[in-house]
Amino acid sequence: MIRKRGRSSVEKGDGASTNTKAKKSRTTGRQPKEAVPEETNESVFGVFLREAGVTLKPCGTSNEIAVDQVVFQKRIRQQLQKSPRYPSIIQEFITSLESYIEDSDRFRNCLLPCVPQLLDGYSNAVSSFQESLLRMLLGIEMLQTLIINTLLEKLPEFMLDGAADGGLSIPRMIINQLKWLDRVVDAKELATKLMELVSVAPVEVQRDIITSLPEILEDSQHNDIARELNSLLQENTQLTVPILDALSSLNLSSSLLTEVRGAVMATLAAVQLEDLPVMVKFILHSVSASDAYEVVCNLRKKLELEQCVLPAVLQASQSRIKNKAASASTAAAGSSQDSVMLILDCIKSAVRFQKSISEAWLKAIESVEEVEDHKVIDLLVLFILHSTNANQNRRGAERVLKVKVRTGLIQEALLQKTFRDYAQVMRGYFPSILALAQSLLRSPDPCVVPFGGHMYRHSFTTFDTYCHQEVVGSLVTHVCSGVNGEVDMALELLCGLVTEKPAEMALYAVFVKGILDYMDNLTPQQIRRLFHLLSRLAFGQQQQGSYIQDDMHIVIRKQLSSTVPKYKRIGIIGAVMIVGSMGASGPKGKESQNGSLPQETFRQVAALLELVKSSSESSPEATALYYDELANLISNTTLDPQVQEKIGSSVLEDFQDDFIVDLCPEITGSFPFPARVMYRLDEGESQSDIAINLMPVLVQDLQNKGEQQNQTKKAQKRVSPLCLSPFFRLLRLCEQKQHQGDLEEIDGLLGCPLILMDLDVVEKLDSLSKAEREFLCTLLFHTINWFREVINGFCGVKEIEMKMKVMTRLQNITYLQTLLEKALAGTPGYVPPVSNFDGESTDGIVISSVAPVNKAKKDGTAKKRKAPGKNSSESSSQHEEATEADETQQEQPEKEKEKEIRPGVSLASYRPFFRELDMEVLSVLQCGLLSCSLLDSELHTNVREEVLLGPAELVFLLEDMLRKLEFSLTAAPAKRAPFLKGKADKSVGFSHLQQRSSKDIASCCVQLMPALCSHLENCHNHFQTLLSENNGVVDGPATDEHEHQLMSSGYQLLLQVLNTTFSWSGFSQPGQRSLLKKVLGVLAGRLKEGGAELTMEQLVKHSFEYLLNFRSTIPNLSTALSLSQLLSTVSEKGGNSAAYREQTASLARRFLSQSWVTASGEKERGAKFNETLHSLLSIYLDHVDDVLRAVEEIAEKGMQELINTSKDESSTSWPTLNRQTFLVYYKVLMAELEKAVRKIPAGKMSDNTEAQSVKLLTWTLAVRDFHIMVNLVKIFDSRLVLNVCLKYGRLFLESFLKLGMPLLDYSFKRHKEDVQSLLKTFQLSTRQLHHMCGHSKLNQDTSLTNHVPALKKSLELFVYRVKAMLTLNNCQEAFWIGNLKNRNLKGEEILSQKSQESDDDDEEEEEKQQQSDDEDQESDTEGIKKINAAEDADPDDVVDDSE
Repeated sequence: MIRKRGRSSVEKGDGASTNTKAKKSRTTGRQPKEAVPEETNESVFGVFLREAGVTLKPCGTSNEIAVDQVVFQKRIRQQLQKSPRYPSIIQEFITSLESYIEDSDRFRNCLLPCVPQLLDGYSNAVSSFQESLLRMLLGIEMLQTLIINTLLEKLPEFMLDGAADGGLSIPRMIINQLKWLDRVVDAKELATKLMELVSVAPVEVQRDIITSLPEILEDSQHNDIARELNSLLQENTQLTVPILDALSSLNLSSSLLTEVRGAVMATLAAVQLEDLPVMVKFILHSVSASDAYEVVCNLRKKLELEQCVLPAVLQASQSRIKNKAASASTAAAGSSQDSVMLILDCIKSAVRFQKSISEAWLKAIESVEEVEDHKVIDLLVLFILHSTNANQNRRGAERVLKVKVRTGLIQEALLQKTFRDYAQVMRGYFPSILALAQSLLRSPDPCVVPFGGHMYRHSFTTFDTYCHQEVVGSLVTHVCSGVNGEVDMALELLCGLVTEKPAEMALYAVFVKGILDYMDNLTPQQIRRLFHLLSRLAFGQQQQGSYIQDDMHIVIRKQLSSTVPKYKRIGIIGAVMIVGSMGASGPKGKESQNGSLPQETFRQVAALLELVKSSSESSPEATALYYDELANLISNTTLDPQVQEKIGSSVLEDFQDDFIVDLCPEITGSFPFPARVMYRLDEGESQSDIAINLMPVLVQDLQNKGEQQNQTKKAQKRVSPLCLSPFFRLLRLCEQKQHQGDLEEIDGLLGCPLILMDLDVVEKLDSLSKAEREFLCTLLFHTINWFREVINGFCGVKEIEMKMKVMTRLQNITYLQTLLEKALAGTPGYVPPVSNFDGESTDGIVISSVAPVNKAKKDGTAKKRKAPGKNSSESSSQHEEATEADETQQEQPEKEKEKEIRPGVSLASYRPFFRELDMEVLSVLQCGLLSCSLLDSELHTNVREEVLLGPAELVFLLEDMLRKLEFSLTAAPAKRAPFLKGKADKSVGFSHLQQRSSKDIASCCVQLMPALCSHLENCHNHFQTLLSENNGVVDGPATDEHEHQLMSSGYQLLLQVLNTTFSWSGFSQPGQRSLLKKVLGVLAGRLKEGGAELTMEQLVKHSFEYLLNFRSTIPNLSTALSLSQLLSTVSEKGGNSAAYREQTASLARRFLSQSWVTASGEKERGAKFNETLHSLLSIYLDHVDDVLRAVEEIAEKGMQELINTSKDESSTSWPTLNRQTFLVYYKVLMAELEKAVRKIPAGKMSDNTEAQSVKLLTWTLAVRDFHIMVNLVKIFDSRLVLNVCLKYGRLFLESFLKLGMPLLDYSFKRHKEDVQSLLKTFQLSTRQLHHMCGHSKLNQDTSLTNHVPALKKSLELFVYRVKAMLTLNNCQEAFWIGNLKNRNLKGEEILSQKSQESDDDDEEEEEKQQQSDDEDQESDTEGIKKINAAEDADPDDVVDDSE
């Protein structure tokens, strides 16, 4: 107030002094002499201005002001008001103003700021900056409206003029005069006139006017002007940016803001690209938390970034067509990228400062449920959210990306498109992209790992050198992590980058070389890949990486010279990989002669091969590995002819020298057993005079080992039977390469005999010494491995005669395996010879294999003991043995009883000691099936005209196929190796398979599918014929037990192979959709022709029907489970899932309602049968429509039937339910009941009467089922049943408290009778649970008492929760609590120690018991509810009538 008064006094003083001066000037007479002529010539405008302190200057010079502008305005106001002609003087003033500014130069001068008047060289004005003359006049309220009219009328004269020489636009200057006025006299009129002006003005002027509106108008006009701007926005998209700028600055009501935002959203697709950022910014910054999700969803739908890059691409193509400069297209592309970057910056600022928007974006992206609906913006926004500092956004983005990738909704195609079209934009988010890629690659979920790999690959191929370095560094870190899945993907990516970008990758070869320090944690396949990668960098066609060549040579020599087998193995693998890179065929530059290798390179390759050969001679394992690695190299790489010749030159001669001998009438030598020539197939042929010298070589090798242990001199090369199979593999592949796949040179080896011993000695094992038994086992292993490798070599031959020999060799293998099982059973502690040399080191294999041998032996003897079918505890070895051996294990008890010999062992534990069969061997499955019945009914010669598989051979091949598919197609989650614990290498025996992709394996399965279907139909026909011959009885006189066992195993394996194939996660990827259609087409085609034209739904339907036809001939429960699982898997591929679920449930019920007997007539039983029954019952209850009804049917009807039967009989409705399987049924029913109630929706206050009734009815059913299940414990009171009841009883009770009680709270008043009945039933169950707790404590069984505390807590919670419900409904008087007596399962009271008065117990025991009972009495408080009527509190009422 003081300052204001001071200022006004100053103004008054100024005014007074001015008046005084004016008076003085009149008296002196000097001033009037000058003023009179001016007054006569000058207008009112000029006079008033001059007297007020402004001097008008001619054009080119700014008007001068001698006083402060406030003083000037005050003087003008006073002059006008004091004029005798007031108020007409105002119009005169305006008229003279208009006449003055008729001249455009004067007008321009009036629009420009005035300058302070200089007196004596300095300014006496208050401020150095002054407003323009017109702006100062606009501050005078009495003149404002008229001057505004004048200016707006004047504006159209300059609309079409460009900017003046000084770059000043007259219209813009006029509009600027109207901004930030202290007060607008007639704001409404001004707004109207401005909008009228907008409607006629050119675009540039329109933009200036619209942008200035918030600075011109008062708040009261904002809503009105916003409506006009909104309508203008929809008519003219050119004005989008200025209108949105104006709207952003206007103070609007929320309803109007929503309306405007909707209009803006509607025009989003039609505006120019450069306008988009402003629109996005306006939309996001005008959002409230309540409507954020809806707005973001609409914005996401309308924002088509894919179209943003289209103009640039089109412009680029047009510029090429018109031969324009490339810079034009580049500039266009750059501008579009800049616009996208600005849009993303707007989104980034919004999500950074508004939590609701970031959550809305995540929710919007999550809500997309179709692959086609996902856009580039989704990925970009996830990167933006991850790049913000908020941890919540970062974690949310990572979570959503993983979920979307896992479900296949965000795919590699979208990522590729984003990187390709928005590289410049993506570069800004590189740190987030790298972090997300790292997270995905480290994920234990195998579905998301490849996507992380794609992010790495695109980052490397798209971004700059800095990013290259970061990507390679990160991938190297992954490789060194030691987690298998992570290491595999990182190595695969590095190999891919070397192939795709060799020059760029060569710069970072030294990074990759660092992995050599971490090879201890890598598997052989990973080491192979690593050396392949490094050798490509060092010795490939690009020479940039040559600087690590010397380091590579040093590492290889160091490893080869090591005496530790593990490091020698690494050296051999690495050396062969280097040979592959250096010796690869193809032109290598100008120095090559006719495309062949330069001599120096060839010399290095030859020297390296010699080095490896000499380094591995002393160790048969190393030599065998060398042969295997060379064989892999020849198989997978196209080598230069010189290198190929170098490798293959001496292979044939060396093999003949080492392992082939001419047959003599007598075989000389000192052997443990008489030598005998066996397994000759070439009777009467010229090649039959040769044989594989197996037993003599084995004997010699054992002697050499004994001599080496006694000698210290350096070991010389020796021929070992270990090298037989690897050497033949190398020989066969060399021959195939040399003769374009023809093996005629060596086809004699397929049928040539082996020098072995009489294998009948297996029957006399007890008479042999331990060394002789081990010799026999070793010989059998080598023989089987030789035959396996021979089948690998010749499985692809086309001649019938050769195919017959291959089939015979398969029969030899299956027979020898039965002998081997018997021999191993009699040789405990035996360690077989190694056959997979690229696995763990030989020591590692021996150590890891000892335990399974003993366990297998134990398993065999244990099975013999429990053959009668006692329901004993499960064998501990079942967890260690592979699932593929289940069929063999199952059939053994029958064999043992039949033959009464020493129990055999399962070969499952010995799988690492057999040579791997190639995928090509499975082509033998395309032969027909030969069953014993066919042999009996047909002439032998007729059968032999066609190559047919026997049942044993079919089972052998299918077991191998199933193992391969489970290894390749079943994705196991990657798990980190536990600390200080040796890891078992699951990949031993799959080294060739590992080098093929899962897609290749799936394609092989599709090719074999017709053959598999044929075998399936043959099995079906076999059992159908058997049933008809036996009049529908499985164990009739026409049944051959051995054949029945083999055919059953084959049937089950076929179904398991199909199930594993269809379960492959790759089928869900869009690229493999055609493969899925193809494989479904094969199944559908067996039922209906023309599968190619059918849709996916039709294919699934026909495939399902085809498989369903096999239900009538299922021989055992295991096969029934396999068929049910297969149907469930196929039904998930598409179509009417409800119908398929119903059919699957119906089939499972049929199997459960069937009595299963073996071929010998005994009922199926045992741990494996129970486990299968558990899975099948789970499938039934998972697929049935009403789980609660199904549980009630089994629990009430089936269990009651069981109770009324004698000891060994079954339920009539459910023949699989007997006293041995009761626990299985009980456990599954309790688990499924608990799972079902968790899915019942919680009760809500908003539920209507009908919804409440439905939920209440569901809970009533569930509680009734629970009551039946709990009461069964009175009859079946084994500790295992009690354990299940206590565990799932607590879970059921917790679900009821969480989901059921809220429903009772809200429905009590409407459905009082139903609620009362439900609680009474439930109370009976809780009382029985209470008795179980007492029983558990009394028996002091820890497995049961572990469940008691948590259950007691839930029981007490239930009591007080019911009290709360009654209180809520004003019925608290209907509730009282009494102490329940502790009772046992029979309802008998458990007496406390006081009442017993036993003299036998000592004092200590008495104190303990007393304390325990007192605690029980205090804690075992059960609520006795009395709802509307008093209820008897005697717990004896709980005892069921069934007792």
